[in-house]
Amino acid sequence: MTIRDILKMGDARLLLVAKPVQAFDTPVLHALIADLRETMAAVNGAGLAAPQIGVDLQVVIFGSAAVNPRYPDRPLVPRTVLINPVITPLGVNEEEDWEGCLSVPGLRGVVPRWSHIRYTGVDEWGHAIDRTVEGFHARVVQHECDHLIGKLYPMRVRDFTRFGFTDVLFPEISAAEDD
Repeated sequence: MTIRDILKMGDARLLLVAKPVQAFDTPVLHALIADLRETMAAVNGAGLAAPQIGVDLQVVIFGSAAVNPRYPDRPLVPRTVLINPVITPLGVNEEEDWEGCLSVPGLRGVVPRWSHIRYTGVDEWGHAIDRTVEGFHARVVQHECDHLIGKLYPMRVRDFTRFGFTDVLFPEISAAEDD
């Protein structure tokens, strides 16, 4: 396992559409997932996508068994490895909420997301995943999967009066808990 550098907004690799994973349960895929987990844990991430560490594959991880210090008031999301995901909105309702991103450090913005979604894909062994979720869980999945299509959350911000530096908007958040 290796803690990998996280690419920052401005790096052209974050704008690419990631390639589908073709082979499952391989040493290379397991090593990538171990690096994603180690990197995400080192920075208290709610999730992490392979493109954020410079790997052009449709792999995201998210969730935790413990409260995330960056999002202490949010419900737990189950630890998940999601490969080749497909997101389907269930209904037309959206929710707006604050988001940050490890690739956009020091900033947060209000982002609209589908409030209720179904996501499908596979895990690292190629076993099917099919879940229907809402709220914070749905937001995290949509945020991470955006990385697979070359989108960063500021591209989804509609009202830039609700976008800015975390230390200004949320002075109670310590630098160690900041994105």
